[in-house]
Amino acid sequence: MGLDLTGVIPPLVTPFTADGSIDEAAFRKLIRFNLDKKVHGVCPGGSSGEGHTLTIDEFKRLMEITAAEVAGEVPIVAGIISNSTRDAINRAKAISHLPVAALQVTPVHYLFKPDEEATHRHFKALTEAVDIPVIIYNVVPWNYLNPTQMIRLMNELPGVQGIKQSQGDLKLMADLLLGVPKGCKVFSAVDALLYSSFALGAHGTIAATPAALPGVCVALWNTVQAGDHVKALEMHKSMLAFWNAVIGDNLPANLKTTITLQGCDAGLPRAPMPPTSAAQRARIETALEDVLRFDA
Repeated sequence: MGLDLTGVIPPLVTPFTADGSIDEAAFRKLIRFNLDKKVHGVCPGGSSGEGHTLTIDEFKRLMEITAAEVAGEVPIVAGIISNSTRDAINRAKAISHLPVAALQVTPVHYLFKPDEEATHRHFKALTEAVDIPVIIYNVVPWNYLNPTQMIRLMNELPGVQGIKQSQGDLKLMADLLLGVPKGCKVFSAVDALLYSSFALGAHGTIAATPAALPGVCVALWNTVQAGDHVKALEMHKSMLAFWNAVIGDNLPANLKTTITLQGCDAGLPRAPMPPTSAAQRARIETALEDVLRFDA
């Protein structure tokens, strides 16, 4: 049985208060904001959600809130950002009672890089410990998995059923799509080239742009699926201008600013991440005004 996920799956931001606590009421409204845009799934706990800052109890609480608010309307992908096999397994087990469709899991992301066999053992142990499909989030620059390695993981580990391909190299995306095993999925996190990813046959996206512009991304997905590449290319140009405005070392903060500008309070980033600067906000406002004409 293959992974039953496709389309636009925003990695939800996590609203924080001024003291760094999770604003649960704002998070619930944020989930509704995304569902109202007809997204195809949601992914709390990822990079856009500052998942690297979450304790295991906070991680579990976010997943519980998400399950309650979604109430089966769309699939849930749980983002796990962890530096050890033990911690990744503990986080997965902490939410095993919830209706989670898949786990989005990074390779380890601290300074030291395991070799290919150690990475294989990491994901083997995780998939054997919990009965939830794993999507590998290929994002860590110094632990970046090549297409051959990722295809091996999907072929040899039944629990690894997808890849979320990040970074800007669309050739890697194309190679993955060429060799992806039957039943497995490739999701694009190449934000600057979502249109190109969809046109190449990516099974969907879990990326920062959908977190900020869920309705626009759903409209792009539907446009490409309908074969209207003239309109899709027009959308791409506006979405690329938005991405160029929002990208930065404080990207989650800028995603929150974008969402708040659309009338849904997305809270603050968690310290020490700086909030959106005045210059960043001005660029975002200009790009947002243009791209929202495509909002679904």
